[in-house]
Amino acid sequence: MTARALILIAAGGSAALLGAALVAQYLFGLAPCALCITQRWPHLAAVVIGGVALGLPWIVWPVIGALAALGTAGVGAYHAGVEFGWWPGPAACSAGPGISGVSISDLLDPTVAMAAPVACSEVAWSFAGISMAGWNAILSAALAVVWVMAARAMLREGAAWGMRRSDTAGGPR
Repeated sequence: MTARALILIAAGGSAALLGAALVAQYLFGLAPCALCITQRWPHLAAVVIGGVALGLPWIVWPVIGALAALGTAGVGAYHAGVEFGWWPGPAACSAGPGISGVSISDLLDPTVAMAAPVACSEVAWSFAGISMAGWNAILSAALAVVWVMAARAMLREGAAWGMRRSDTAGGPR
């Protein structure tokens, strides 16, 4: 498979996982916790990196894409461990989002409904006994492998340093 196709798969996979998280939040009402939000940023970075890599074929882009995928896989694995009670989560996950952005009048008004903080230790959704965070870890690790495959394909295609074999075919002109 070509480097271009592998980059499309890897970046598209991150876009799909990010899209699934947003659908779960906005269509199905599954409010994200602090770790859920943290897992989204590397996916967004991977999508942007994929776009750059398609326009500027240089081996550094798939390597950075792999690091982004590994980053979100790591946070997902950590989050799954928090959900299963293997280790404690960060303080932000138990304290919730805090009161930033809430006016004093809203804080003092008992009729204003305040959203309950979302705890990172609560499993909002699972499939086959694996939570969303667990699935993110598994699928993101697979995407990291695809990014590495893209980097190897770039080396094979001669595009690792910003040029393709066709650019160097036939020697100097």
